[in-house]
Amino acid sequence: MAWQRPAPRILLLVSILGTISLPAAGTTKKPPAAPVNINTAGETELQRVPGIGPVFAKRIVAMRRNAGPFKSVDDLRAVAGIGQKRLDKMRPYLTVGRPGGVKKGTATPADKAPPPTTQTPPASKP
Repeated sequence: MAWQRPAPRILLLVSILGTISLPAAGTTKKPPAAPVNINTAGETELQRVPGIGPVFAKRIVAMRRNAGPFKSVDDLRAVAGIGQKRLDKMRPYLTVGRPGGVKKGTATPADKAPPPTTQTPPASKP
């Protein structure tokens, strides 16, 4: 009877499971230092965002290619599998504009301010 000799099956199962590498429990992805632009990022860069793996990265790039650039981060809701909860977790790491939030052709107050002037002290008379 087969049930009387489970040792070979257990050894086979242990050897198979021993070759599978699973992520350690509690490991998380290190978030990117700066927000990722969903209109310019490739799949690899998108995967740096917590909540975006290879499948969602491909879907985001495909959506951008087919429908054009995203107007806001909320547009990611149109990507299959991205619901409000997932989007809320990813939102701090995503942007649709240039880094720093400055749109092309607009100036910040620092850009409009005149450059600082340096005054040289008057020469002393001997």
